[in-house]
Amino acid sequence: MPENSWRESDSYNELEPISSLTADLSDSVDANSFYYRGLPGRRRKAAVALTIVWSGTIALHLFSWGYWAVFCLTTLMGIHFLRVLLARQIPVPEPLSSDDPDQYPYVSLLVAAKNEESVIASLVKDLSQLDYPPSRYDLWIIDDSSTDRTPLLLDQLASEYGQLNVVHRLPNAGGGKSGALNQVWSIARGDIIAVFDADAQVPKDLLRRVLPMFEQPHVGAVQVRKSIANAPTNALTRCQAAEMAFDSYMQSKRIAIGGLGELRGNGQFVRRAALESCGGWNEETITDDLDLTFRLHLDSWDINLLEFPAVGEEGVTRAVGLWHQRNRWAEGGYQRYLDYWRLIMRNRMGATKTVDLFVFWFIQYIMPTAAVPDCLMAIARNYPPMLSPLTSLSVMLSMIGMFLGLKRIQPRAALRKKRIMASDMTALVQTLRGTFYMFHWLPVIASTTLRISVRPKRLKWVKTIHHGSEEVWVDVPEQS
Repeated sequence: MPENSWRESDSYNELEPISSLTADLSDSVDANSFYYRGLPGRRRKAAVALTIVWSGTIALHLFSWGYWAVFCLTTLMGIHFLRVLLARQIPVPEPLSSDDPDQYPYVSLLVAAKNEESVIASLVKDLSQLDYPPSRYDLWIIDDSSTDRTPLLLDQLASEYGQLNVVHRLPNAGGGKSGALNQVWSIARGDIIAVFDADAQVPKDLLRRVLPMFEQPHVGAVQVRKSIANAPTNALTRCQAAEMAFDSYMQSKRIAIGGLGELRGNGQFVRRAALESCGGWNEETITDDLDLTFRLHLDSWDINLLEFPAVGEEGVTRAVGLWHQRNRWAEGGYQRYLDYWRLIMRNRMGATKTVDLFVFWFIQYIMPTAAVPDCLMAIARNYPPMLSPLTSLSVMLSMIGMFLGLKRIQPRAALRKKRIMASDMTALVQTLRGTFYMFHWLPVIASTTLRISVRPKRLKWVKTIHHGSEEVWVDVPEQS
């Protein structure tokens, strides 16, 4: 086994374990006791929230003030959306260009990999050949008890690339991706910790472009825009590409008004000091990135976004895979509201972030949940759905944001006028198709909120299969 490859059963288990929940996120309550006391109550809190949403929606139909309440809420949210759309985006600093390696921050690149034999070799090659001083970054890949050829591939790659450090976890090592990252980030050398998925496609100049954003001391993390590398595969992947363009565009605008930036897992960069203050990654969640997003903001850190260049990743190619992926995202996203609602209500994030959080929480989680009783009451009373104004506002925001996001990521400088018009028409078609596709979040959110309200807490993760390319395979023996 190469010198830079470890297995938990020997030298690695001597490392001091890292607690994932040590941040003091409450002035009067210890973080560990506060957080763990909240975990068993997730189902109860979810049931209470579901009851409030259903009863509140039914009340809108039964009382005369219901229309006025919806109208006022639509107006207030419309004002916020208008502020977001009209916001001027924050300028991006110039990339690093010094000839002195000592002028570059030290970065540690982390990848948690489980059964990634089809893509892991390509990722190691890309991350080992970045346009960044080799002496100023290291690469750590954690094999999370893979059962395919991933461990053999990594051991061979570790002998070929000196920067690559490989850690093999035991099958019973808990914590999932968060546990894998927690075992490594404290012993890595970087002042900045970068996390990539195994299927990431990383531009060579990414580190030079993203690290200057950490010159602002209040920036605790930077998320790189994600793009769908296999977008041309089918209609589903093309829609995911439009969704990613919409997400990054809205994030950049929300950040510009002082709202919430969010981590998206692949292509996330976190300041070590911020990670230490939050206690590392939470091992009691199925969406480590979304959970860390809240804890960073609650600890007074900002999260910024780098739109160019983007980090590529594989989109889900089948509807079944998309359903499992989105259910995991929805459940993990909902869990964080249940876990941190007390701190959010204390305005720990600040007024601007809290208002922005409330608006998008209402659109993303409350409205899909309320759509069920709203439609049932509309049918029973033979009235239009009460939440139609809010639904129309949300669809309009999605269409505008998606169209502008798609236009923004298209290269336009060298295009002639006719080609720009054709490009805009293509973006419009993609927007219409993508907006229709976004309605899949309605059954996902509605079913998720119902499920976690009636079923015991679970931390179930269904792996997204990555296919990669035959060109990235390394010649290693078959497992016996």
